[in-house]
Amino acid sequence: MGHEVHLPTLDRLGVDDPGDACIEDVATTWFSAFSKATQENDVSAVTTLFTDDGSWKDILALTWDLRTLVGKQAVTRMLIARLPASALTNLHLHDDTFRVPVLQRPWTDLVFLRLHFGFNTKDGQGTGIAYLVPLPGGDWKALTQFPEKVIGALRYSIPNHGTWVEDRESELNFPNNDPTVVILGAGHTGLEIAARLKYLGVRTLVIDKQTRIGDMWRYRYKSLCLHGTTCFRATWPTYMPAPKLADWLEAYAHFLELNVWTSSTITKTTWNEDTKTWSIEVSKGTSETRILTARHLIFATGYGGHPVSPDIPGKEIFKGITIHSSNFSSAAKYTAKKVVVIGACNSGHDISQDFLDRGVDVTMYQRSSNHVVSQKAASFLLGEDFKEGFPTDLADMNNASWPGLVSRLLQKRKVAKVVATVDKELYDGLARAGFKTNLGPYDAGIVPLVLGRSGGFHLDTRTGKHIINGDIKLKQGSRIECFTEKGLKFADGTELEADLRGFRYGVASKVGEIWGVDEDGQLMGAWKNCGHEGLWFGIGSLSISRFHSAHLAMQIKAIEEGILKRSEVVF
Repeated sequence: MGHEVHLPTLDRLGVDDPGDACIEDVATTWFSAFSKATQENDVSAVTTLFTDDGSWKDILALTWDLRTLVGKQAVTRMLIARLPASALTNLHLHDDTFRVPVLQRPWTDLVFLRLHFGFNTKDGQGTGIAYLVPLPGGDWKALTQFPEKVIGALRYSIPNHGTWVEDRESELNFPNNDPTVVILGAGHTGLEIAARLKYLGVRTLVIDKQTRIGDMWRYRYKSLCLHGTTCFRATWPTYMPAPKLADWLEAYAHFLELNVWTSSTITKTTWNEDTKTWSIEVSKGTSETRILTARHLIFATGYGGHPVSPDIPGKEIFKGITIHSSNFSSAAKYTAKKVVVIGACNSGHDISQDFLDRGVDVTMYQRSSNHVVSQKAASFLLGEDFKEGFPTDLADMNNASWPGLVSRLLQKRKVAKVVATVDKELYDGLARAGFKTNLGPYDAGIVPLVLGRSGGFHLDTRTGKHIINGDIKLKQGSRIECFTEKGLKFADGTELEADLRGFRYGVASKVGEIWGVDEDGQLMGAWKNCGHEGLWFGIGSLSISRFHSAHLAMQIKAIEEGILKRSEVVF
């Protein structure tokens, strides 16, 4: 049973808009009380500073976990168990340009005072964000609290005279077969985790089956650009072409001196409960087999599993070609006159557009409704901090600071506004064309789809208009019954002729609960203890992995240094 969470509207709080309140005085007064209470381990005094339905979203700071505590009772239980053990000291407000306390009004009936602060625990440094809301009588209390452990400077200061090449070769080859961590997958997630671990001094090896780093993007369909905006330098394209991302990943691994074995596969793993180590058999290249012993194994293989196409009767009589999107490179390779693309999410749109651009008669088959976001609306939904000139790491932190359940309610408002304004013409046009849309789970759009099924949405850059005007034909609603010699027959009795039929299909494989969110709105399984000692999962987009790779690396480093003992972190 999930928690019932509401947005703290002014009406619900029973107050008027405070106007231009003295932000600095309010922030200083609240934070002074918070600092005093935490350093004195006065749990009752701490929780008095929260609203009754307030949340504490903790990233390693007190719990050594990624946890969200919803409601004063849950926050109290955690603080009783973890506040004295964490020994918070040196609490201080940040007042630099990007972190000065600020009054935010995302909507006319919502007012938040956001403040950033720093602190120390017995194990290291941390940083945090609090969101305060106004109450009757001029008081302000915390709706949410977000403390996070951080990593300091990592520059290597000892000069290397004449031995760098030999040292790199030895580091890369692991002649003693003893990496502390083995990562499966050299995509952006695996490489980011490897970089974090390397510069924390943890010996790490990445295994990837591709010939070159980046090949998983280099050999996708040629028209592929990332559908999400990127936070690279201002000279980079907003929507990065896949080959450019592939080259960037390869360069990233090279210049950060990450240890990656390409053309290699893990063929067998065994966990030794006595030694708390993995035995990992690796087929390296074409002729060499290595047996590695590691304390940690990380899966960084992406959202999905192996490509799966639906089992449709009659495939053997179809005289055309069938191809899965994972094997599709370019419409230029095919001489088909008529094409059916099965699937209406990002890849389905891209492939349909590719065929249309080459003058092919293309029909998109939509199995179920999609959530659609235009390029213009995406920037509004992404958040105000992801913009030129704003530090990306701070934007990531601000974005992650909202508890999942509160973020869902804020996104619900944003989605409703977008569909009624910015994307109204797009949604109305798609409806006229018969393309079915939805507002996403909880009417909260793309975020719960990404954190849930990792699909069911489309970020529209140009294909929507071609569906609306009929350049890309649409078949919707009726299930596929069977193949015919010339195409596909549907349950409603209609048929579509095709020379080529492409599937945009996928399947997610799970080991326990390693994705999705729990009743507190917290991401499950990934980036944290998954329940099996020494086994980890890193999953996510560029932004998710950029942010959480540090947290996974810090947990492993703390375990290796004897700082983190799971049995001692109980509440």
